[in-house]
Amino acid sequence: MIKVANLNQSFGKKTVLNSNSIEIEKNEICALVGRNGAGKSTFINSLLGLLPGKQGTISINGIEVTKKSQVWKKAIAYLPEKFMLYPMLTGLENMTFFAEAVFKKADLGRMEQILKSVSLWDDRDVQVKSYSKGMLQRLGLAITLYQDASVLILDEPTSGIDPMGRKEILEVLRNLHDKTILLSSHHLDEIKQVCTHVAYLDHGKMKKYTVEEFLQTHQLGGNES
Repeated sequence: MIKVANLNQSFGKKTVLNSNSIEIEKNEICALVGRNGAGKSTFINSLLGLLPGKQGTISINGIEVTKKSQVWKKAIAYLPEKFMLYPMLTGLENMTFFAEAVFKKADLGRMEQILKSVSLWDDRDVQVKSYSKGMLQRLGLAITLYQDASVLILDEPTSGIDPMGRKEILEVLRNLHDKTILLSSHHLDEIKQVCTHVAYLDHGKMKKYTVEEFLQTHQLGGNES
């Protein structure tokens, strides 16, 4: 789970996050929603320990996020909006490289299982320079899932992907079990499809809703947040 208590972040005189507290429970899929510039990236970078909070605490599965301890990092995996891959390597070679960077030795059986789950096993020996954007995103997700972390932070995982590619990624997310997921998204339709809750960030303050509560409270029915 993710627990944030009284988190403050500011840049100069500008307060970006103002005393935010939120808990994302085990097995919840929570959408992180807010207008451009609302502080979503700042919040994510705080969770990842990249931006030390000015005030407040963050814990992942009960372990506080600090520079002094690295234990919490084992519980969390992050998929950025643009995953940096090696274009001249194949999909399987990319996955092997990142797997060995973390675990020293890659498990081919596990990689096969995960690549099949994201519909990339048949394209495993194709150089990723030939992959579509949707395929690149699915490969990034596969590499993230290989870490088998209990907490996943996904930053716009379907951004710029065609409808079929989005459908495939959402299907993978729906079939994940025993994961706590924070999903940054602008698409209300995908939030309604896969998420249980919404963390809405507005003017530095964050509030958590169920998806139904969020849609009713903000009277949103379109595709953008």
